[in-house]
Amino acid sequence: QVQLVESGGGLVQAGGSLRLSCAASGRTFSTYAMGWFRQAPGKEREFVAHITRGGDSTYYADSVKGRFTISRDNAKNSVYLHMNSLKPEDTAVYYCAASNSYGIQLKTYEYNYWGQGTQVTVSS
Repeated sequence: QVQLVESGGGLVQAGGSLRLSCAASGRTFSTYAMGWFRQAPGKEREFVAHITRGGDSTYYADSVKGRFTISRDNAKNSVYLHMNSLKPEDTAVYYCAASNSYGIQLKTYEYNYWGQGTQVTVSS
């Protein structure tokens, strides 16, 4: 069982930056691949970024590539999402998720555990 708690969301102007954090409980964090997803009002939850268990490989949605960076610190049981050059269309609730699958997980059903989400609002 893994419990995930996101933090770091807030209100920021377009062009600004935020860093989201996701803290995981338990001693098995390093055995899970991690992902970030987001969900805007009236839209489906969409994939944002993925990082492998050891943090050696990352994958991004085209919409955030070059602006967002996912990282993890297994010693701190944490995964991060650094968001730069934010746009109003990045406004959403952001969720971190843990997967015990292998490869790259792009779909919500490939993840076993989810956090409660943190709101990011980008004003124009």
